[in-house]
Amino acid sequence: YASQISSPTITVIREGELEKRSDSLFQLWKKKLVVLTKDSLSLFPDGHKRAKGKELGFGSILKVDCVERTGKYIYFTIVTKDRKEIDFRCPDQSCWNASITMALIDFQNKRAIQDFKSRQEMEQAAGAQERRLARAP
Repeated sequence: YASQISSPTITVIREGELEKRSDSLFQLWKKKLVVLTKDSLSLFPDGHKRAKGKELGFGSILKVDCVERTGKYIYFTIVTKDRKEIDFRCPDQSCWNASITMALIDFQNKRAIQDFKSRQEMEQAAGAQERRLARAP
């Protein structure tokens, strides 16, 4: 399902609850309201979108590692490009890790295609300029 949040240009792929391990000494699991879009994963404390959320843009995410599956939970880690690891867990049947992974792969594929097209356009422009220079007296 896809619904709209604040901006009509942002399509929500999925919204729901995930647990994130805190960075504190005790590393407690805290419930977060999570909004997954085609460009990012946003985390909101205490299940309220009114509060200031933390956005993990897919441009800063390297990969999603599935660490462990127990009877009750799937534990997974989001690894950022600066090698920060953020641990999550979700109920076994919710498949949040798969939803995030698929959205990340889709984002990375689109970016790779854009990069390829812009490289092609730059090479074509450079080739046209070389041809013009070659004909110049």
